[in-house]
Amino acid sequence: MPDKATVLAFDLGASTGRALIGEWTEEGGKPKLSVTEIHRFPNDPVWVGKHLHWNILHLVQEIKNGIRIAFKQGYNPETFGIDTWGVDFGLLDRSGELLGNPYHYRDPQTEGLIEEINAAIGQEELFAQSGLQFMPFNTIYQLAAMVKANSPKLDAAETLLLTPDLLVYLLTGQRNCEFTMATTTQLLHPESRAWNVELMDRLQIPSRLFLPVSQPGEQIAPLSAEVCRELGVPPIRAIAVATHDTESAVVAVPASEEPFVYLVCGTWSLLGTEREEPLLTVETMQNAFSNEGGAGGTYQLLKNIMGLWILQECKREWDAGGMSLSYPELVARAEEAEPFRSLIHPDDLRFYSAGGMKERIQAYCMESGQPIPQTPGEITRCILESLALRYRQAVEQLEEMTSASFKGLHMVGGGIQNRLLCQFTANALGRPVWAGPVEASAIGNMLVQLISRGLCKNLPDARKLVADSFDVSVFKPEQKERWEQAYRTYLSIAKEA
Repeated sequence: MPDKATVLAFDLGASTGRALIGEWTEEGGKPKLSVTEIHRFPNDPVWVGKHLHWNILHLVQEIKNGIRIAFKQGYNPETFGIDTWGVDFGLLDRSGELLGNPYHYRDPQTEGLIEEINAAIGQEELFAQSGLQFMPFNTIYQLAAMVKANSPKLDAAETLLLTPDLLVYLLTGQRNCEFTMATTTQLLHPESRAWNVELMDRLQIPSRLFLPVSQPGEQIAPLSAEVCRELGVPPIRAIAVATHDTESAVVAVPASEEPFVYLVCGTWSLLGTEREEPLLTVETMQNAFSNEGGAGGTYQLLKNIMGLWILQECKREWDAGGMSLSYPELVARAEEAEPFRSLIHPDDLRFYSAGGMKERIQAYCMESGQPIPQTPGEITRCILESLALRYRQAVEQLEEMTSASFKGLHMVGGGIQNRLLCQFTANALGRPVWAGPVEASAIGNMLVQLISRGLCKNLPDARKLVADSFDVSVFKPEQKERWEQAYRTYLSIAKEA
C-alpha cells in the first residue's frame, strides 16, 4: 500500500462550484486526510424566456479549469469525482449530443403537478413505490411537466443523465447512472432498487431513457483523449462517488455511535439517520421524510428542510437595495435582537421561491398574530431560531418513527460556519451539537474515491479518518426553559401553517 495518494473532488452547489485536492498520507500506521481548495467558480442559473436553466457548458469548462490548475500546481491526482445537487438532468440524443440546457429545479414548470400525480396514482401508493418526500422539484415532476407539454426533447432523447453523470459523460464520453443520485428521481423503487418501469408507464415517462444503476465507488472511465490533449494532462479516471452532494456529506459525518442523527447544513438543511433499508410507513410519508440511497448500500431516512436559503434570499435583497451586510454582520445583529419575538415555519411553501423573501416572512408573522420583524437583525434571528426549532421537531419525529434515541446531533457543511445557528440548535434540542467538518460533501467525495482505491476499508473506516483529520466544535445546550417555551410556541405556529 502506498504511503501517499492524491484525489481530486469537484463539489457543485446551487450557487458555487469548487475543485478540491485531497491528500491521503500514512505515517506510523495512522492515516490522515488533508484538503486544499484550488479553484472556485460561480454557478449562476439563466432565465431564457419562461424557463430557468443551468449553464451546463460553463460548468464543464470550469471543471476542466480545475483539472488544469491541479496539475499546474504540482498535484498528480489519479482519480476524480463529481458531486452535485439532486434531481436535475440532461437529455442526450442518439448521437450523444445534449438536447438543450437542463432545467433548474426552481423552474416553475412543475407547479401543480404534485397534486395531479397524487390524484392519478394515490399518495400512499406513490410513496410506497418511491419512498420520497413530495417536493415540487423531484425529477418525476419535471418529466411529467415535459410529458404534459408534449416536449419534443422526449421524443428525440435516447438517454437521461442526472447532473453529475452528465458532467462526467461530457469529460469522459462514458454514460453512467449512480445509485444515490438515481434515488432522488422518485422513479427508483426503494425496495427492489431498480427503475420503476410500471410507474413510468402510467405517467407516460419513457423508460428507455434510464440506464442501469451503478453503485458508489465504481470506476467509470478516464478523461477522453480530446480533453487530455486540450488540458495537457494524463487520463485520470472518474470514480462514481456518492454523486448526490447530501450523500457525499453523510459519508463524511465523523460519527462512531450507532444510530446517529446528522444535519447537512447549507442552502438546504438535510436532517436524517442512516439505515440498512428504507422505511416506507404511512407515518414516514405523513412526516414528509425521504428514503434516499447512500454509499455502502445504505439508505438515508431524511427530511429536506428549507434551510439557509431563506436567509440567503433576504441578504440578496438587502444587498440589491444598497444595504450590504456580510453574514457575520447579520449574525452579530441577530445576537442583539430580542429573542423569540417572531417565529416562522421554514417549510411553508411561500418560502420556496426566490424574490420578496423579507415581505413573505413579515406576512407570515402578521397572519400568525406575531410582531412583524423589521430590521435585518430581527429577521435574521427569526430565521435562525425557527430553523433550530424545526430541527428539533424533525429529530423527535425520527426518534418516534425509528424507536431510536440520539445522544446529540452531528452538523456538517458550510452552514456550520454560522456558529449562532449551531448554538441555537443545541439549545433547541437540549442536547450537544458536534459541528464539523465544513467541507463535508467534498470530503465524502474523496472518501469514496479512497474506498474505491482500497485506502479506506469501508464507511466506518472512512469516518474514523475524518475524526482523526478534522476539528469538530462542540456546542452544549443553554437556556433550557426559554427554549422549551419557544418550542411550544413554534409547534402551535407550525400546526396553524
